Amino acid sequence: MANFTKEKIVQRKKFDSINVVPFIDIMLVLLVIVLTTASFIQTGLIKVDLPASSAKPALQEKKELIVSIDKNGIVSLDSKQVSINDLESSLANYPKNTIVKFYCDKDAKFDNFITVLDFIKKIGFENLGIVTKND
Repeated sequence: MANFTKEKIVQRKKFDSINVVPFIDIMLVLLVIVLTTASFIQTGLIKVDLPASSAKPALQEKKELIVSIDKNGIVSLDSKQVSINDLESSLANYPKNTIVKFYCDKDAKFDNFITVLDFIKKIGFENLGIVTKND
């Protein structure tokens, strides 16, 4: 005789609807995030009619100091040729917060570049920019 085992037949319930409660929860959280972010972006849009003043604000023009070295090693300070020996004393006449723009020819000796950079650093200038060209 054949040996038959009893299998349990499971009837599945037809899937007629979707539970949208988790979807609504996620959408509410996203809504809160969007509204919170939007309120931070809107900051500063309050229109204010400011009163007039007769006094003008004192604008201090920041002086820029231009130091350059050409390919022959000639050092210039604000378009005036300066010897490397006199450069340190010439730089000492400027305030420490002066903006220094440093131009150096690509064919100049690296030794001159380092010497001038050491003088600028020794004097203690706070704002130094080495100017390059974008190709």
